[in-house]
Amino acid sequence: MGAGPAGFFLAERLLGRADLPIAVDLYERLPAPYGLVRFGVAPDHEKIKTVTRSFDAVASRPGFRYFGNIEFGSEVTLRDLQRHYHAVCFTTGAQTDRRMGIPGEDLDRSYPATEFVAWYNGHPRFRHLRFDFSAVERVAVVGVGNVAVDVARILTRQPAALAGTDIADDALAALRASRVREVYLLGRRGPAQAAFTTPEARELGELPCADVRVLAEEVALDPLSRAAVERADDRMLRKKIEVLQGFAGRAPAGKPRRLTLRFLVSPLALLGDARGGVRAMHLARNRLVAGPGGDLKAEPTGDVEELPVDMVFRSVGYRGVPLADVPFDEKRGIVPNAAGRVLHPHTLHPIPGLYVAGWIKRGPSGVIGTNKPDAAETADAIVADLRSGAAPAPAVDDGAAIEGLLRERQPCLITFEDWKEIAALESARGEANGRPRVKLTEAEIKAKLGCP
Repeated sequence: MGAGPAGFFLAERLLGRADLPIAVDLYERLPAPYGLVRFGVAPDHEKIKTVTRSFDAVASRPGFRYFGNIEFGSEVTLRDLQRHYHAVCFTTGAQTDRRMGIPGEDLDRSYPATEFVAWYNGHPRFRHLRFDFSAVERVAVVGVGNVAVDVARILTRQPAALAGTDIADDALAALRASRVREVYLLGRRGPAQAAFTTPEARELGELPCADVRVLAEEVALDPLSRAAVERADDRMLRKKIEVLQGFAGRAPAGKPRRLTLRFLVSPLALLGDARGGVRAMHLARNRLVAGPGGDLKAEPTGDVEELPVDMVFRSVGYRGVPLADVPFDEKRGIVPNAAGRVLHPHTLHPIPGLYVAGWIKRGPSGVIGTNKPDAAETADAIVADLRSGAAPAPAVDDGAAIEGLLRERQPCLITFEDWKEIAALESARGEANGRPRVKLTEAEIKAKLGCP
C-alpha cells in the first residue's frame, strides 16, 4: 500500500524470489505512481528521477499489478486486504510535516515546506495552493535537510533555468513574478550536524544567480563538534565542513540574489504585520552541549536577534500519519514494528500478515536508495513468515476477486497500462516544449482515461 520507492523496492525483492511463487499488487491513493520521486524530488534534479526506469522494469514482471487512485480506509479497508492477501505491507511514507511549535507559526506567509514542494512538483492534492512572491523580498527556510536545501535553491534560481524542467506551470509563473532577493537557510546546530550532503553544499555555492554567504563564527567547529568529527573519521563529512567554511572567505560577486546559511540559531517566534502576515522572526543563538546519549544538542545562549523576513518555510522533518485500524506510535510518527513486522500496541507481538517498509517503518531518514535495504529486510520477513506458516491464508485466494471489488468501489481504477498511456502523453507534451514531461492534472488524467 503505497507506490513510492519503498513499495517498488519491496515488490522487486519479492518478485525476484525464484524459489517461491509470489504475486504483488501495489496500491496507490494517487493516479500516478513513484511517490516522492515524482512529487518530492526537485525539478532541477532530473537525473535522480531516472530511478523510475527501474520501477517500470519491476512493473513489467509477471505477477505484478498496480491499482492506482485507490484510497485506503474508504475504497479498500484493512479487513478487505486481509481477506484477499497472505501479507499486507504499508509503504505509505511520511505524509505530513512537523511543526516548530512557536508563536506566530500560523501567520499568513508561514508555510510547511512539504506543501511548497508538493505544489511546485504538481502534486494533484496541492494544486489549489497559491504562493505569491511578487511582494516578498526576504524568505527564511527553517531546517538544513535535503528538502530545506531544495526549497532554498528553487527560490534563488532563475525561472529561465527551471523552464526546461517538469516544474508545475503555476509554480513557474509565480517564480517569474518573484521579487525575492534574500533567502536564509537556518540550522539549530552546527555545520557538522547539517543533514544535507557535500554535493548539495557545493551546488549552493555554484548557483549562477545567488551569492552564498556564511558567518565565519557559525561554521567554525566548537571543541565538541571537532572531537565528534575526529571520532567519526568520515571523509565526506570533513569535506562538507571544508566547503561550508570556504564560503566564509568568499567576496560577493554581485549576483542579483543572496543565500545566507546560518547555523546555531533557532526560531523563537514569528512576528506579524498589521495585516497578519510575517514581517520578522526572533532567533535564539545556540551553543552545542552533550546530550544524554552522547549526541550534541542545541542549547540557547540567551542571545536573541530579530531577522526581518516576509515569508517562512518550515522544514523540520516529515511525520507519518495514522492508518485506519493499524497500530500507530504517535510519539515517533511511525507504525510500531520489529524488522518490518507490525507489532500489537499492547502485547508487542507481531500481528500475523501485517508489515511496513520505508519511512512509515523507520521514520523520515535517508535518501531514496536507503529504502532498498529497508524494503529488503521487510520482504525477507514476509518470505520467512510465508514459509513458516506464520502469515495467515486469505479467505479469498483469487486475484480477480479483489480487482472486481476495487472496480465496483472505484470506477476510475488505474492500472499500470493506464499509467503508461498517461506517462507517454506527459513525455510527448514535454518534448514539444523542450521539457522532460508536462505533468497532467488529476482531472486531465481522469478525462484521458474516460473516468466519471
